[in-house]
Amino acid sequence: MIKQAIFLVGGAGTRLGSITRSTPKPLLELAPGTAFLDLLIDEAARHGFTDILLLSGYLGGQVEQRYHGRRVRDSRLRVLREEEPAGTAGALRRVSAELDPWFLLANGDSFFDINLRRLASVPRGSALGCLALRHVQDTSRFGGVTLEGDRIVDFSEKRGERGPGLINGGLYCLSREIQDRLPAIGSLEGQVFPSLAREGLLLGIEQSGYFIDIGLPESLDQARRCLPQLMTRPAAFLDRDGILNVDHGYTHRPEDLTWIPEAREAVRDLNDAGYFVFVVTNQAGIAHGFYTEAAMDDFHAEMARQLADVGAHVDAFYHCPYHPEASVARLKTPAHADRKPNPGMILRALRDWPVRPAGSFLIGDRDTDIEAASRAGLPGYLYRGGSLRMTVNQAWAACAGPRPKLGGELTCAS
Repeated sequence: MIKQAIFLVGGAGTRLGSITRSTPKPLLELAPGTAFLDLLIDEAARHGFTDILLLSGYLGGQVEQRYHGRRVRDSRLRVLREEEPAGTAGALRRVSAELDPWFLLANGDSFFDINLRRLASVPRGSALGCLALRHVQDTSRFGGVTLEGDRIVDFSEKRGERGPGLINGGLYCLSREIQDRLPAIGSLEGQVFPSLAREGLLLGIEQSGYFIDIGLPESLDQARRCLPQLMTRPAAFLDRDGILNVDHGYTHRPEDLTWIPEAREAVRDLNDAGYFVFVVTNQAGIAHGFYTEAAMDDFHAEMARQLADVGAHVDAFYHCPYHPEASVARLKTPAHADRKPNPGMILRALRDWPVRPAGSFLIGDRDTDIEAASRAGLPGYLYRGGSLRMTVNQAWAACAGPRPKLGGELTCAS
């Protein structure tokens, strides 16, 4: 499971003119108190990347002051500053000792709304990297990418021939072995990637999520209008035992994890559609002293690892360890607000995350699950066996489908 995400945040943003004279481009605000980079970091964190590096340069002290040593969700942030500009390739080379065997690399001035775990799970074989690609109506501003099968074979220059085509979306899954190809000063996009493409060592995966970069004043304005609304998403609330994993009776050991048919694929479908995915599970086994919360956390970590293998992730696990007949005294309570059929876990998720209720739903295997959803004001659907993926599709249809994608790289809903 790839856990490292690196953001290139060292550019001067010269095309933005006076806007970036005293503020690094990634720290430009989308809304009061919320920087563009905040959004990118939160996306990486919710996808389960726990080691986040920010490679800063221009006005890097501001980046360091804002982020170094912070934690976002379960992720640790580090800022590594370059003293002299070395380009995107040079910046990466200077931190080669910090690189994991495989890592996510992202431009700090563009946002591509995709399932990051799908990019990180693409079968790579002998390739040294995989790029997320986006189809746009005019490639001349960005430079085009030629994809043959799953291999990138060519890049075209910016301001080249106008017309529709694929562009580099600014999100990469790279091997540490790429460090041997990095110049001391130079560009990943202009030098390293074209060389790898000529050798057949670079993969591409086309994705259709909303894309925008903030390199021009008009695109920055567009981001400020669009991205706050885009960050609210519908959510799928999933019970755990009997929905995602086979219920063996107080299941808690990682070696006992057995997936319900097409459960991981169902989670990936939700991720691809832009849904938040939350697990809401009663865990009476903790209340009865059969296992600890730490053991449950280990089980959830194994679930996350095996989900990542297929390009899926859960945004957050919510659990209730309380029970009216608990043998652990501190966990004994007649009707805890979190224990289903009470809606406490769902309501906490609604407070913790920017959930859009329209289109949200719960899937469970008991009437208590459905009642908890109803008390939280959400529709609930019973899973009755077979493919969980089919049940998810039925829930989508009943909820009028997943959220509409905002079309184009510079358009958004009015």
